Amino acid sequence: MKPVLLEVRGLKKHFPLLKGLLFPKVVGAVHAVDGVDFDLAESETLALVGESGCGKTTTGRLVLRLLEPTTGTLRFAGQDLLALDADALRLRRRDMQIIFQDPFSALDPRMTVAQIVGEPLYIHNMANQADRVRELLDLVGLPQAYAGRYPHEFSGGQRQRIGIARALALRPRFIVCDEPVSALDVSIQAQIINLMQDLQERFGLSYLFIAHDLSVVKHMADRVAVMYLGRIVEIADKQDLYARPSHPYTRALLQSVPLPDPRQRAVPVPLAGEIPSPANPPRGCHFHTRCPIAQDPCRTEAPALRAVGDRHLSACHFS
Repeated sequence: MKPVLLEVRGLKKHFPLLKGLLFPKVVGAVHAVDGVDFDLAESETLALVGESGCGKTTTGRLVLRLLEPTTGTLRFAGQDLLALDADALRLRRRDMQIIFQDPFSALDPRMTVAQIVGEPLYIHNMANQADRVRELLDLVGLPQAYAGRYPHEFSGGQRQRIGIARALALRPRFIVCDEPVSALDVSIQAQIINLMQDLQERFGLSYLFIAHDLSVVKHMADRVAVMYLGRIVEIADKQDLYARPSHPYTRALLQSVPLPDPRQRAVPVPLAGEIPSPANPPRGCHFHTRCPIAQDPCRTEAPALRAVGDRHLSACHFS
């Protein structure tokens, strides 16, 4: 077993709902993340998957403290992240970086590639900044001649390579990858995923890989955590989860993936209705309003993650 790098326990983020313009008052809360537990080991890729609005991106920002949790604990390399003051957190952030979903909006259009990649080095007063920028461009497969160009001069895949170079600038141990290939063409996706895997193998990086494309996740992840309405409903090693999904929501997700062989037909799992609002989540199991096997306990008792196999946890009363 590899040592644990990141420990997340009871993580919640509730955004206040305000009513009124001149004198707004709090009338409720959006339960964006509602009690998330997971560990991430050294040099591991944990994929976080689920439908839009389930809390994946919010979770990624919470573990970096780009957002402050409502409650919960975060430990990175044994250190309590929530106990750090601004100066200590700034030093710790050398080890924690993020790659954003949209490479164009994540890059300052007024800065050159060299300035974008070198900005973390400047902020942290690192030595030999110009040499490090050249090294980073080589790492991500960009020619040195591109250093003086601006983001609008590049394709989507090249812009994402710039974002990856910036994330690597301070030699981090952990990177949140927030749907890093979802805005790219399929052929370019493969190049970026292969680059990220090569960099992980070379530098021992740990990834929290946020995605909704399960075919990409199958290629990239070591373990997979499935989120629904702010909660993790299943977490397992990749091979085990794809071969033996336990939670009915996971089974529905996997059955929705198109099969390349037209002779194979997936039998879809029927899900009734729409996803409930995170401002008014259902009592008990959040999934019971759409679940094909829901029973009375599901409507009143929230299931905890329990072992259904080796390193395989599922939050379902009846799976």
